[in-house]
Amino acid sequence: QLVESGGGLVQTGGSLRLSCTHSARTFSAYVVGWFRQAPGKGREFVAAISWSGGVDYYANSVKGRFTISKDGAKSTVNLQMNSLKPEDTAVYFCAARIRSPMNSGTTWNFESFYDTWGQGTQVTVSS
Repeated sequence: QLVESGGGLVQTGGSLRLSCTHSARTFSAYVVGWFRQAPGKGREFVAAISWSGGVDYYANSVKGRFTISKDGAKSTVNLQMNSLKPEDTAVYFCAARIRSPMNSGTTWNFESFYDTWGQGTQVTVSS
């Protein structure tokens, strides 16, 4: 199971750093992504990164403000969030594709691509 940390309350323009790790001591995946769900809305893609190649992918709404990175030594994926806006307020979920993605029939920005999820961490941006 994935475990998220780093959520909290921040003012507009502030920064937060979310981290995602696994409850097991070692963690390896093909892709790790972040999604978010605002009150009354569906879950939306935020960012994703490949485990080995360092390829990353962002939603247009966060491009230039958020950075996803992988700390291989700690088997942790981080989401650095800068210039936060009230519309970034949501529960943020970490997700991983642990099974081979071959023939998955979907892409990184879809929930169905991922087979392992965390419980989420709340991010609140005050205006």
